[in-house]
Amino acid sequence: MSRNSFRDYFDQIDQFLEAYPDVYVENYNATILSSERANLKLRLRFYFQYLLSISEALVVVDDQITAIDYRYHFQEGQNNLIFRYDNTPHFPNLPSFPHYKHLVDQVISCNQPSIETVIQDAIAFLEEVDSNGID
Repeated sequence: MSRNSFRDYFDQIDQFLEAYPDVYVENYNATILSSERANLKLRLRFYFQYLLSISEALVVVDDQITAIDYRYHFQEGQNNLIFRYDNTPHFPNLPSFPHYKHLVDQVISCNQPSIETVIQDAIAFLEEVDSNGID
């Protein structure tokens, strides 16, 4: 697999972000280390207070780009967790181990979501907040 595969992956993320003009990209760092390894770090702001921090360590496995380590952390303006997906091996009893999702008051089983899904989760949360008139 070539470095172009990682470039294509990062281009897909760019295109997805362009579809959300209200999302402010505070930091975007995509580093291609080799044809087999890359890192992605993103910081996205919503309404200039909510933060979605995205971190992926990427490798090529069977000609597919795979995140061997990831963290998708969404928090509100006071730095309180809203949700975080990650695969740090902390909860071996969950059926989706090592993948899981932290919520405010619990940890639930889930598979690794796509970055697109994570951004959509954040937007859905903000739409709910907006419809309920909660800050």
